[in-house]
Amino acid sequence: MSDLLERLRGRGWRMTAQRRVVAEVLDGDHVHLTADEVHARAVERLPEISRATVYNTLGELVTLGEILEVSTDRRAKRYDPNAHRPHQHLVCAQCGAIRDVHPQGNPLADLPDTERFGFTIAAVEVTYRGTCPNCAAA
Repeated sequence: MSDLLERLRGRGWRMTAQRRVVAEVLDGDHVHLTADEVHARAVERLPEISRATVYNTLGELVTLGEILEVSTDRRAKRYDPNAHRPHQHLVCAQCGAIRDVHPQGNPLADLPDTERFGFTIAAVEVTYRGTCPNCAAA
């Protein structure tokens, strides 16, 4: 069983066949699928699942905090099931591939109060951009 499915069961989330398929599609490391990609993969497992059901399920999972909605550029939003371990994203500027990265330390910990401008920091989002090995080799 996937980590996401386990978390959802632990919350007592009603597990319909459609919801289960969406959660299964989102299982794995470095998963950052668009809603359309989730739908296409879900249809392979459950042909009758509708696009609206996928979008609604993704929205509900984001609201529950079980998946992250990731916007790395002007491309479609992507959905990341790695919602419970702080991380940043490494994005290929050419093909758009996304990988989770877990740098050590807190980049804001060393900022003096004058650089925080009175803000209380609740979260940090960092996106590293570069070229993946496949694009670099091409």
